[in-house]
Amino acid sequence: MISTKVWFVTGASKGMGLTLVKKLLAGGAKVAATSRTVAELEHAAGRHEHLLPIQLDLSDEQEVKEAISATIEHFGSLDVVVNNAGYGQVGIFEEISDEYARRNFEVNVFGTFNVVRQALPQLRQQRSGHIINFSSTAGFYGFGGSSIYAASKFAVDGMSEALAQDVQPFGIHVTAVKPGYFRTNFLSKGSMGVNATNPIEDYKAQREAQEAAVSAYDNNQPGDPEKAVDLLIRITDSPNPPLHLFLGKDAYEVARNKIAIVQKELEAWESDATATDFS
Repeated sequence: MISTKVWFVTGASKGMGLTLVKKLLAGGAKVAATSRTVAELEHAAGRHEHLLPIQLDLSDEQEVKEAISATIEHFGSLDVVVNNAGYGQVGIFEEISDEYARRNFEVNVFGTFNVVRQALPQLRQQRSGHIINFSSTAGFYGFGGSSIYAASKFAVDGMSEALAQDVQPFGIHVTAVKPGYFRTNFLSKGSMGVNATNPIEDYKAQREAQEAAVSAYDNNQPGDPEKAVDLLIRITDSPNPPLHLFLGKDAYEVARNKIAIVQKELEAWESDATATDFS
């Protein structure tokens, strides 16, 4: 699978981002890849003539602006922006402090916003481009025990849906990717935020069940990252790429179950809920 486009990929030193970068370079694409340190990125991805490694703090918009500018200056253009950087935050809502909630949003939400805001002038000027924002299945259905993470990914999903309408006149596509469980280090210790800063006895059983589930899924996820990034590359060559891209059989099952629940509730409450207009 060959891509000759110029890509900007965040969170590229591990997980889906690293798999994507390696696949792109093998296929001939030019890639600006970001990580918290260049050394970490080069250790993971190696050195390549078509790779521009960039150290980037996504919360610093000036750094993001300089990274986008460096990409355009180095490669001469920018075609695909992939907001992959982010991390999971699990835990019962009442047990997670404001500090940890804001920290998760800073990376998952505002980091994505910073990249999109700084990339858009170039994409708008050239009247083309594709923005791929990593949401999650948890950005479509809020799983218990992941309220903060779900909130951050719902934000990314909603922003992507609205953004697609804003930039459609300029030939810019937007895709919100909603993966199920893929076999990366996403659930591994050090990648997943598990912070019960205020443990409450009433939630003990739920907390322990969630910890057991995460441990059982780690390194046993059904999704193949190689196949996922093949599809991501393929949609950037489509004249009509999806706005909502669910990845994995589990993601499809979750989506269809939620749609069925919403449809059932719409029908059950339609008469009362639509009688609230002025007579």
